[in-house]
Amino acid sequence: MFPTSSQRKHWMFKNEDELQTLRVQANQNYIESYQDRLGPSAQPTLNAEDEKTLLKYYEHTMMRDLCKKFQPPMPKAVIGTAFNYFKRFYLNNSVMDYHPKEILVTCVYLACKVEEFNVSITQFVSNIKGDQKKAADIIINNELLLMQQLNYHLTVHNPFRPIEGFLVDIKVRSRLANAEKLRSGIDELIEKLYLTDACLLYSPSQIALAAILHSASKNQENLDSYVTQTLLGGDPTRLTDLIEAVRKIRIMSKPSDVFQPNRDLIKALEKKLDACRNEENNPDSQIYKERMNELLEDPDERPSARKFAKARRSMGGDKMTGVSAIDPNLSP
Repeated sequence: MFPTSSQRKHWMFKNEDELQTLRVQANQNYIESYQDRLGPSAQPTLNAEDEKTLLKYYEHTMMRDLCKKFQPPMPKAVIGTAFNYFKRFYLNNSVMDYHPKEILVTCVYLACKVEEFNVSITQFVSNIKGDQKKAADIIINNELLLMQQLNYHLTVHNPFRPIEGFLVDIKVRSRLANAEKLRSGIDELIEKLYLTDACLLYSPSQIALAAILHSASKNQENLDSYVTQTLLGGDPTRLTDLIEAVRKIRIMSKPSDVFQPNRDLIKALEKKLDACRNEENNPDSQIYKERMNELLEDPDERPSARKFAKARRSMGGDKMTGVSAIDPNLSP
């Protein structure tokens, strides 16, 4: 149940300012470490706003180029869980430390496992253009890292079950003649909310109700009496809080708040990122190759999770990643 879940306890936040504080701190932590390590040779770095823009671009890309085009079709719960993982990871990590392209595909692959969408790694990477073998290695090498950064809080409560519950209740206890016609509007809002921080700020049931009321409004249906009297029993305190939450959720989904990629800006930020990223995590760098060779001294022995964890620690705090193999469609 959501009220007693790790999601409620550890991954829900009071407001967007709290999220911004965490992201700024992650950015500053990397910059300080990077400048201490390289001194005068350090390249100009991304600021927190630059990182936010890149992350929004990769969220947009994850939905457009991977989740929507995935074969076999990807269940909604997998998509929702993947977005939760991606947003959580970058609350405490910088894109300069871990490139979003590699974390993106790892989040989706781990979500497939957790939500029991049974696809093999071979089948998964067949949906990624480029060097699929190297892409598989990237995902496998980062899977343990991702779980560690999520504190092994892998169960995600998405809004889909509450949506189904509300629809059943509306059919039974409201005057709405055809509740099923709300589904397209519900899906529309949920998809927009994937590209916002709603899952870190509002409960699944609040998001579900916001989606239902959004769809009812689009279909020129009125569910006010259902919400105020049937659902909340006329309690004015609960009603005020709920109306405010629903209002804010719907505002987050407005076109002005949903990211529209500026390709020139993204290309400029990617170029800057390439110059200041952590080379210990760059599979094309010499230091990365040397440490991987140390890890794989015995070519006949498959590395264990413990060995990968040890290698990450030796690379500076659980850092072992790669990006170059992943689809040009996931590049600006």
